[in-house]
Amino acid sequence: MIQLKQTNEILYMTRDDVQERITEFPVAILPLGATEQHGHHMPLGVDTILAHELSKKVADKTGALVLPPMPFGYSWVWRDIAGTISLQQHHVEMIIKDVAHSVERYGIKLLVVINGHDANKASMKYAVRELVDESDLKVIYLFYPEMDEVLDELMETPTWHGMIHACEFETSLMLAVKPDLVDMDKAVKEYPTKDNLYGKSSMSLGNISKSGVFGNSTKATKEKGQKLLKIFVDKMVANIMQAYKEI
Repeated sequence: MIQLKQTNEILYMTRDDVQERITEFPVAILPLGATEQHGHHMPLGVDTILAHELSKKVADKTGALVLPPMPFGYSWVWRDIAGTISLQQHHVEMIIKDVAHSVERYGIKLLVVINGHDANKASMKYAVRELVDESDLKVIYLFYPEMDEVLDELMETPTWHGMIHACEFETSLMLAVKPDLVDMDKAVKEYPTKDNLYGKSSMSLGNISKSGVFGNSTKATKEKGQKLLKIFVDKMVANIMQAYKEI
């Protein structure tokens, strides 16, 4: 752990600040998000905002650098809704790899991808596997560690078939970090009927939900979000420090 200066976000640091930080603790975090609908009560940037906020809190506890958040992900299922930006799955993978190759050149030894968007998980997994054969950089990827256990402990309402989207979980997190961006008057409960062909065809989430909510966003609270944040930050910090010791 190191004594931090004014910021850990490289967007607001000079080249000298970044180099000094790398000398002290050669770890960088890439917040990976998406731009897609999250119901009528939250903004399209939920996944990016949450990934970024988690990354900053983790960096405060470890001394890692925070790279600019990646605001686009694989959002194919919402592509017809205004505001959505969707990259192809392999493009997300290539962006992760390009970032890894870039930071390795000037001394980063561990890259941590903190993801806020479920559909990015495949891209992260395959990027990390390919990087093993291309780079000496250690890369780990995190998406709400041990989420199932945390959901069982803190959430009042069930997920929609294990998925989190604009529900009690994400809405609670947003209330904890950006309450001014959440309109709880528009929060709803919706558990869409799951067609037998969902997951076996091109049928998408955008075709089966009316509100864009999958779960019960009305049960979200700031207090739940704060508890979630603490748990996930602590778990992510532990993961990072373990990975760093293994370099």
